[in-house]
Amino acid sequence: MPTEPPRPALDLEQASFLLILAGVTAMLVIIAWPFATSLLWAALAAIMFQPLYRWSLKVTRGRRNTAASLSLLIIFFAVLVPALWIGSMVVEQALALVTMLQNQPIDLAAMFDSVYSMLPEALREAADERGWTNLAAVQERLQALLGESAGIIAQQAVSIGGGAVSFVLSFALALYVIFFLLRDGSRIGETILHSAPVKRDIADRLADRFLGIVRATIKGSVVVGIVQGTLAGITYVIAGVPSALLLGVITAIFSLIPVVGTVVVWGPVGVWLLFDGNVWQGLLVLFSGFVIVSSADNVLRPILVGRDTGIPDWIVLITTLGGISLTGFSGIVLGPLVAGLFLATWSILQEQRAQTAEAKARYGPRVGPDGKAPRTRRKKPRDPDDTTPIGI
Repeated sequence: MPTEPPRPALDLEQASFLLILAGVTAMLVIIAWPFATSLLWAALAAIMFQPLYRWSLKVTRGRRNTAASLSLLIIFFAVLVPALWIGSMVVEQALALVTMLQNQPIDLAAMFDSVYSMLPEALREAADERGWTNLAAVQERLQALLGESAGIIAQQAVSIGGGAVSFVLSFALALYVIFFLLRDGSRIGETILHSAPVKRDIADRLADRFLGIVRATIKGSVVVGIVQGTLAGITYVIAGVPSALLLGVITAIFSLIPVVGTVVVWGPVGVWLLFDGNVWQGLLVLFSGFVIVSSADNVLRPILVGRDTGIPDWIVLITTLGGISLTGFSGIVLGPLVAGLFLATWSILQEQRAQTAEAKARYGPRVGPDGKAPRTRRKKPRDPDDTTPIGI
């Protein structure tokens, strides 16, 4: 009978290999870290545009390189070029707005007097007692803030110009990576799932959850945000609001933040128009914000997403704000993604620790990998007059 080799030697070899694997993986992450943002958005774009790649694959009759090139051209001219053009116009309008406010500052005293005259006598006396009617300090601070804002925007513009080479390099790298992820994304994903040091069913569930959250976040938040920003921008143009494109982009950005929403942009704009004497313009902005812009989310999100992410709104809010504070704009996707994977892994742990049928029913998955509640077949109630034996 053959003797087994000593176990300590095998354990040492396996531990050494895992240590080497962890070391080279860490070195690769450190080397690629300067381009982490470009790689992240390239991966997200490859996930979202997989249907476009499959369509291109049919058009090109299965030629993967040609299909990936065609998809990349469509993405570049239909998405990236308009985004860069809008971004340049937003920066230009931001500089023009700050310059205009510096040259023609907002007269807070006149606006306050118009509101103050409409208040009841009791409220006016209370404002006088607390010193709220002295707006000289507020006006001075506003002017200083505008000066600081102009300096910050100018510094950012200079830094963007100075880092143009880095920007072009990151942009080209993202396009290059998108090409290969579109072409080989399925095989790369299968390799990762096969090599992951967890059970295959757990890896599949986490992968499905990952893809579901990415699609739900981008389709349900980014696309809806673009629509809401466009609707708000059109309203600002009709109302004659200066820097309408800038305000429309800001509205789209705030629409990505749960609970807060777009009201923090169109609300003050409408109120400012009313106080400035533009009554119908202010009413138009407020009406459009309440009825059209706010309703776009309720109408489009179920159509685009078709299901919830299975994450409570308060967790989405906290993780989104935390992700933005840590990683910038990428946190809009990273925050809900981390929250979804966190809930999914704990749900799997609960299922594994559940020993009895009652525990499995209690701690079983309340949402599937795609964030949708699993369907259960309801038993048809038995007719009390039916004498047929059960099971027939």
